[in-house]
Amino acid sequence: MITILTAAADGSWFANPAIARGLLPALVETLYMVGLSSLITVLVGLPLGVLLAETRKDGLVAAPVTNRVIGALVNLGRAIPFIILAIIVLFIIRAIDLPFLKAIGWPAFTIALAVSAIPYFARLVESNVLAVEHGKVEAAQMAGAPRIRIMWDVLVREALPSIINSITIMIITVVGYSAMAGAVGGGGLGALAINQGYQRYHFDVIIIVVAVILVMVQVIQLVGDMFSRLVDHR
Repeated sequence: MITILTAAADGSWFANPAIARGLLPALVETLYMVGLSSLITVLVGLPLGVLLAETRKDGLVAAPVTNRVIGALVNLGRAIPFIILAIIVLFIIRAIDLPFLKAIGWPAFTIALAVSAIPYFARLVESNVLAVEHGKVEAAQMAGAPRIRIMWDVLVREALPSIINSITIMIITVVGYSAMAGAVGGGGLGALAINQGYQRYHFDVIIIVVAVILVMVQVIQLVGDMFSRLVDHR
């Protein structure tokens, strides 16, 4: 323990070649993975969550059979652990054999992260939409607004502060998943911690990577809280 604290005090941790040469590229890869996969998750998961909420028996576009099918697929995606789901996605990528996409590195794991996060985020959005007061929907219906407009201009707009909170939770979860991706060739901070920290017994690398991830999570939470307050007009 004394050795670890001494190393931190004299700056030798950051002189470690693994940190000096590898920290910034690993951080950039993690930011790419988290940013792109989160964007894909929001673009797909938001309408999917609204659809889950409004295809219920008493929803705006009631379709119970469709709701059960979509719900079953979403539950299946949530039930599969991330590492196993990532391996399945990598097998699919390898089978498709696209020249611009290899089954290793951060681009492949961006897809795996999105596939894993979409079902989780869709359920969060579903809960956010269902929490909107039904009277506001009824008022829009009485005004003659079409159902699609009600879904986006009433339901999503009223639930927006909660949806932004859900996006924040989802992104932080994706950050954690991205670190796990390093165990199976995903690159990023997780790969740095495992390859240079755990396998080579460089405890300083692990501590620095954890500190960087902690700062990332804190910044994401602060930004998410700020945007949630900005759009909350209640």
